[in-house]
Amino acid sequence: MILFSLVDRYNSGMIPHAIVTGASRGVGLSVTRLLLDRGYRVFAHYRTAPADLQHSRLTWWQADFLVPLDDAAPGVDKLDALVHCAGIASVGRGQSREVAAQHMAVNYLAPVELTQRFLPALRAARGTMVYLNSGAGRQAAAGWSAYSASKHAARGWCDALRAEEPEIRVTSVFPGRIATDMQRAIRAQEGLPYIPDEYLDPNTIARVVGDVLETPRDASLTDVVVRPALPPLL
Repeated sequence: MILFSLVDRYNSGMIPHAIVTGASRGVGLSVTRLLLDRGYRVFAHYRTAPADLQHSRLTWWQADFLVPLDDAAPGVDKLDALVHCAGIASVGRGQSREVAAQHMAVNYLAPVELTQRFLPALRAARGTMVYLNSGAGRQAAAGWSAYSASKHAARGWCDALRAEEPEIRVTSVFPGRIATDMQRAIRAQEGLPYIPDEYLDPNTIARVVGDVLETPRDASLTDVVVRPALPPLL
């Protein structure tokens, strides 16, 4: 059986399809723009307000991942890329059960549910699922219990899914701090300054995701760790 690369599919008129969650800002928006530039048909998820981005191959899709998915999810027969960028993060000691449940719902359970819904389409395209994890998904720190627990859960799920679904590729990306609105809010909760020049650029992470998707089919990038070039922050 001949396996087409994404470039082959695009040149032959078989446009690659992608779903990107958390696409209205931050890394999700950067990934969406990059995939559009590379010829994808993109279904871009947003929770509140979508970005002011329009394109002939772009469809915005709204969903609140704090509740189970409804039937408004995109319908595709073949899905080349499913990129999970949506997430929430709240820091502080002694976090409540409600806060923990919100983190698990958005950062772990929603990606599980969405991926299960699109597994047939991913299998049909021999596609790739990318989960944007975090350094907190590899180690934990004081005040990060809910977020870190949800990211550790997602890491375990990705590892299991990779073993269960040999027809698709599953990649966890573990970035350090990224210059996003979420990071600005986290730094405010920590009572520390927000210094974007010391963080990773969202476009850098988008390029990492793009490289993962375009890795030749004889290889699978399972875990990708990306750290800021500057010394790590507190």
